[in-house]
Amino acid sequence: MKKILAVLCCFVFVISAVAQETASVYVDAKGVMRWSDTHREASFFGVNYTLPFAHAYRAAGYLGIDRKKAIDEDVYHFARLGFNAYRIHIWDVEVSDGEGNLLENDHLDLLDYLIAKLKERNIHVVLTAQTDFGNGYPERNQATGGFSYKYDKCDIHSNPEAIAAQERYISDLVKHVNPYTGKAYKDDPIVVGFEINNEPCHSGTKEQVRDYINGMVGAMKDAGNSKPVFYNVSHNGYVVEAYYDAGIQGTTYQWYPTGLVSGHTQKGNFLPNVDEYPIPFSNVNGFENKTKLVYEFDPADLLYSYMYPAAVRSFRTTGFQWITQFAYDPMELAAYNTEYQTHYLNLAYTPNKAISMKIAAEAARELPLNKSYGSYPADTVFGDFRVSYKEDLSELNSPTKFYYSNSTKTRPQSANSLTSTAGVGYSQVVKYSGTGAYFLDKLEDGVWRLEVMPDAVQVSDPFAKPSLEKEVVRIYWGAWDMTLNLPDLGKSFSVKEIDQNKTRNTKTESGTIEQLQPGVYLLQRKGVKAVKEWDATTKWNGIRVGEFVAPKPSTINFTVRHLAAKVAEAGKPLTIEAVVAGNQFPDSVLIYTDKVSFWNSNNPYYKMARVGGYNYRVEVPGEDVRGTAFNYNIVVFRDGQKQTYPANVDRSPLDWDYTAAQFYNTPIVEVQKPIELFAVKDDSDGLQTYMLPEWGSLKSRVVAHSPTETNTVHFSFKLDNEQPELYLRKYIADEIVNRKDRLKSASTLCIQVKDAPAGLKAGFVTSDGFTYRADCLAAENGIVRIPLDELKQGQTALLPVAYPVFMNHYFTPEINLPFKPESIEFLELMFPGEKGEETELEIGSIWIE
Repeated sequence: MKKILAVLCCFVFVISAVAQETASVYVDAKGVMRWSDTHREASFFGVNYTLPFAHAYRAAGYLGIDRKKAIDEDVYHFARLGFNAYRIHIWDVEVSDGEGNLLENDHLDLLDYLIAKLKERNIHVVLTAQTDFGNGYPERNQATGGFSYKYDKCDIHSNPEAIAAQERYISDLVKHVNPYTGKAYKDDPIVVGFEINNEPCHSGTKEQVRDYINGMVGAMKDAGNSKPVFYNVSHNGYVVEAYYDAGIQGTTYQWYPTGLVSGHTQKGNFLPNVDEYPIPFSNVNGFENKTKLVYEFDPADLLYSYMYPAAVRSFRTTGFQWITQFAYDPMELAAYNTEYQTHYLNLAYTPNKAISMKIAAEAARELPLNKSYGSYPADTVFGDFRVSYKEDLSELNSPTKFYYSNSTKTRPQSANSLTSTAGVGYSQVVKYSGTGAYFLDKLEDGVWRLEVMPDAVQVSDPFAKPSLEKEVVRIYWGAWDMTLNLPDLGKSFSVKEIDQNKTRNTKTESGTIEQLQPGVYLLQRKGVKAVKEWDATTKWNGIRVGEFVAPKPSTINFTVRHLAAKVAEAGKPLTIEAVVAGNQFPDSVLIYTDKVSFWNSNNPYYKMARVGGYNYRVEVPGEDVRGTAFNYNIVVFRDGQKQTYPANVDRSPLDWDYTAAQFYNTPIVEVQKPIELFAVKDDSDGLQTYMLPEWGSLKSRVVAHSPTETNTVHFSFKLDNEQPELYLRKYIADEIVNRKDRLKSASTLCIQVKDAPAGLKAGFVTSDGFTYRADCLAAENGIVRIPLDELKQGQTALLPVAYPVFMNHYFTPEINLPFKPESIEFLELMFPGEKGEETELEIGSIWIE
């Protein structure tokens, strides 16, 4: 009887799914994806997400996570962020045997389950059939017996035996029936189409590549597939004509405009890096009748929230209809960011970036195809959208929607007509000190749904080497006042919690909800009787009104995030700021210097004041900023307990048994001392090296001289490309922020040079993203001196080097801006080389005087 009931339940589910089927997608003769029912243009935006496979799958097992529950949680967040697209490159080594037969296993079952859950939210899918590489990263590959392990990645598309296995595999895949939907992938309208493989490596001729692709397309057709088939054109440029000569309907592209795997968080204005997406082979025969998809993109190694809509703007200008970021972190793993250390995105753990993605999703659907918005900086405003590096802000401001990724002073276009608001921080509509995202959606006149996520607090650099034992962000469930300024809601309204907790049922007469905790709330204007009965189970816009998903709060009492100032000037006040977060506020936060002791009768301290949210600040008087360095600890007190940082020990420096010797350290310099930008120590002092047009041989070493001479660093590089260049860059905004007065009186950039090649140039990149350089002429006594007023605006090298490799390497501004020393962010040295020849440079200290 139980088996009969189970079959009946499955039958009812499948019938219900069929009754609610969405239209399928086709590609017309002009290469435009359209809906089969309305024939209108289709636009998609979303993410890659890999929980069913590889490291994410294994990590979930290590941590004892219910994988299907995790999928449920993340797909709900996809819906809240407005995604309607999902792409995955299937790890064929985990779902195939050595002959290419599809295996029915846990990986495939999880993919099926995921697709069914996406379908419930009307999120469409592109399946990339195979990766043709291992499943290890960031671990070692795991032996699976899959056919791809038998062949080299650059041989697999030309080896007849390997091709036969691939055709067998892709045929099985498109015919595979998803037990959760009752449909084969080839027949399910939620599946838009199939990409044959992920980033292929071809070694054959154009004819061989074309024949390989057509063979795969034929195998899919023989299996009954009539959906669009796509192929990657970001790689193997030498055979690009073959792609457009093959029987495919679309082409796929990637974009990593800030490179990959820097190993640390990158800083600066990268808007010039996403100014446009040029395709150098757009004149190839057949280009115009192939649709264009972005299978992966991400401004990697960035925590900023201003980049996603700008990238989408450029994609839409170039004609892309499918755009999927790589990759969204499963919420249950996001505290560690181990999956792909160069990418980091999750609604709970990176709320600013997630809201930027929500805004980008709107841009992908609202911005017309092929419309240009000019060149940077003019294109920072496009339609109802705006991005700003200086505000670290993405913004959508339309008559009905007001979204912002960070605090904003912008006024809504029409507060009276708003139906949806989402953001992080403060705005004209919401006053809130928490660090998590929030969503306000109008259900009907005078009735709104409020969803508040918990606070995310950064602990360490998420782009450094990862580990499941190293948190990069912690979650706290803070209670903050929230003041709303929505005309439709007014100042007097009821507040009823409708998530699983259901602990709050209050009213406000001032528009302020006091001590609001994470959850979902129904807000109802005073005097309004709802037309519809709203409760937790009511369905609305693809979600249930009471749905709420968030990580559990951290059990660690306090998290202190603080970076000591790079330098301070003697006799001038020193401002110290820190984030001090916890499940409760501390009783006090004190600064102790290295001069205090258990044995002293008098131990001065500086008490930090909370200035909003988790932010604390104190100003050390100028008379105390003396000597060569200001060394100090931050001590957090709560209920008689104390914790001292950076050592993170439960003692105070005034305790008799305090033994920690770690301090925050800020060097102190005299006011008139030149501004040091670079000094050779036992490392490169933050100097990053880049080669254009592509990577080649680069060597660097520190050269130690006599005790009376400062060290230098020697660079040599060689490229087999025409007109190679080496760039040395260092982010120096932190070096000059406390030396603004000295900067005003400075006039000369000085560079210690031991061995300089011809053509050496030096200068700065500013916060506008513009570059100003001058030639390094003959050194005098080993020092090159460049008057600042001789720096000239020129093209900006787009660094780190972007992928795919055919992206622009330079940005040339269309406007001229005068050089402003106060806007300096990067020091830059550049020098050219000769093809195939080694070019050398040896430099020492660099300063401004």
